Amino acid sequence: MPDAGPVLMRTASAARRHRASGPGVADLAAVAVGGGAGSLARYGLSAAFPAGNGFPWAIFAVNVSGCFLIGVVMIYLLEVWPPRRLLRPLLGIGLLGGYTTFSTYAAAVMTLLTGHAVALADAYALSSIVAAVTAVWCGTRTARMAAGMPGRLRDRRDRRDGGDQ
Repeated sequence: MPDAGPVLMRTASAARRHRASGPGVADLAAVAVGGGAGSLARYGLSAAFPAGNGFPWAIFAVNVSGCFLIGVVMIYLLEVWPPRRLLRPLLGIGLLGGYTTFSTYAAAVMTLLTGHAVALADAYALSSIVAAVTAVWCGTRTARMAAGMPGRLRDRRDRRDGGDQ
């Protein structure tokens, strides 16, 4: 019979590497703490500025401002600051993930639709998506300018053309 020892050792080693690459307890705690804080901030704003039967301005503002902040934070976390293990789960996934909300956006669309405000529901649904994507782009541009970094398109052109000479 062949010796199963080396196979078992390779399997155990692979299992340890796989576990080490996943999120740990500290990562999950950072997401939970950030998510709780972001959710409380969103709830506070939506309670302070209830939508009623009209355009849900509070959730629109939360989602757009959150998308802008996601753009800013991701540039700083990934391109400006040195890597810090827990900041991305805390700020990017937790805080801003809890602050911005797809479920409340979808619920607002459904509320408008069930209230027979189809045109307003369409306007809210489309304007939220366009404004959110635009806000992320503006956030990344703002963060790069604030950090003294050129924009991505210019970086590619400079590399292709040999840079500034």
